[in-house]
Amino acid sequence: MKSPLPVRDGVNATRLRLPTEGPWDTALDYMLHRWGHIDPEGILQRFDDGEIVGADGAPLHRATPLEEYTFIWYYRTLPSEERLPVELSVLHQDEHIVVVDKPHFLPTTPGGTYIQESALVRLRNKLGLPDLVPMHRLDRMTAGVLLFAVNPETRGRYQVLFERRKVQKEYECVSRVGDEEQFLEQFAEPVTVRNRMVKSRNYLLASVVEGEPNTETRISLLRLDRSSGHPRALFRLEPHTGKTHQLRVHMAGLGAGIMHDPFYPVLLDKAPDDFSRPLQLLARAVRFRDPITHRETEFRSRLELQEAPPAELD
Repeated sequence: MKSPLPVRDGVNATRLRLPTEGPWDTALDYMLHRWGHIDPEGILQRFDDGEIVGADGAPLHRATPLEEYTFIWYYRTLPSEERLPVELSVLHQDEHIVVVDKPHFLPTTPGGTYIQESALVRLRNKLGLPDLVPMHRLDRMTAGVLLFAVNPETRGRYQVLFERRKVQKEYECVSRVGDEEQFLEQFAEPVTVRNRMVKSRNYLLASVVEGEPNTETRISLLRLDRSSGHPRALFRLEPHTGKTHQLRVHMAGLGAGIMHDPFYPVLLDKAPDDFSRPLQLLARAVRFRDPITHRETEFRSRLELQEAPPAELD
């Protein structure tokens, strides 16, 4: 359902569904019931300023009956946010797509405590592209290649590629090495992990359960660093599905959990972001046949994982 309000400060207007019944006579009564304990004067001011509208864009007033609208739109009051000490870099931009290198710690889209400090809002404001939308997502802690659609008229042609798994994705990660001999034997050849994953109902974590596989990842050892007392390995990960935390769960399940992962294999207590220890997971590349140009296209990240074994070990 298209919003009748334009994007403002890089952020979409919020849609609210009004109840069909209840002890409220007006839309204002209901909104005061929901949020009056937070900012009652602000809610009243929004009605008076015409900033709460129906699907036709008509402003509501204080006496608008509850039953007159099913959905209404309004602008949220944005919280004050401290700028994250990370930067986006644009890898490619044309009239249809924008491709960026997303840094660690920056979420793809607004949510929770991160609104202005999201890749989407930063890019909308920086590039002056209010219609920009992400074609896929990367976890906040994951860095790398991220695609956005620019043009609403051609957006669907790119979305279909992701929906039909016509986009090949390549990741890299760094893991600690335990028993080196066993490790080298385990990853002497590429390993393919297939299992069934589900997300916890009461927390963000994902887990492996019995049942028909709904995830698949091909994992290849690229190089191993034996130069320190704590050997570490660089892997290429090629997911054929896109479940939340799939790569992190698959690596942990192989006994090669990704370095600096606070969730897998062990859930650590929540702590402030440590920008010196980012999750060692990078979306290295995406490949697809461009639906506009019909050319085979690849975008590769210019970022490097800080814990990756040096290339001269190849």
